[in-house]
Amino acid sequence: MPDLSTLALFALACLALTMTPGPDMLLIASRSIGQGPKAGFATLAGIQAGTYVHALAAAFGLSELFVAVPMAYDAVRWAGAAYLLLLAWTSFRADGTTFAPSEGLAAVPLGRIVRQGLVTNLLNPKMVLFVLALFPQFIRPEFGSIVCQTLILATVLNLIGLVVNGAVILTAGSLRRRFSTSGRFARLPQYLLGGVFAALALRLAWSESR
Repeated sequence: MPDLSTLALFALACLALTMTPGPDMLLIASRSIGQGPKAGFATLAGIQAGTYVHALAAAFGLSELFVAVPMAYDAVRWAGAAYLLLLAWTSFRADGTTFAPSEGLAAVPLGRIVRQGLVTNLLNPKMVLFVLALFPQFIRPEFGSIVCQTLILATVLNLIGLVVNGAVILTAGSLRRRFSTSGRFARLPQYLLGGVFAALALRLAWSESR
């Protein structure tokens, strides 16, 4: 197990990275505005489950495939972009009740939201490279199992993400209440979510392969 000084330094690095607005934070915020805090935390749960998958893949050396074989990276990158575009299209085409911030209306099942967060994270090869770049700096063979150390670091990252993104989710809840008071904004959350998915797709598709 990493010592406390190593964990403290890693936690500071994670805090700085997590507090920087990025794709995950935008997705979580848009879900929270559209369907409330439960949907925001469900999205976060899916994303954090994906973090564990990436961490385990890195620990077992599977993620190094993206470094050794650029075509594999590109294949996942384009698959992720296509999936995000599909989610964007679904959001834009919704009839308005699915994402309307009003009580009693139909909502996207939380299980589906968790899966979307998980798949979105898994199909983001940038997350793989992030884990490969950051985690090895804090792993020492003399501290024991590489897999256990990797899972501990992933847990620290997720706990910090829970605090930071939890604040984002609760803040977005106040915006949701404002939207619910005006019928003019009934479809705005679904457009916001669709826009976020589309922006993430374009960002992923246009990113460099390495």
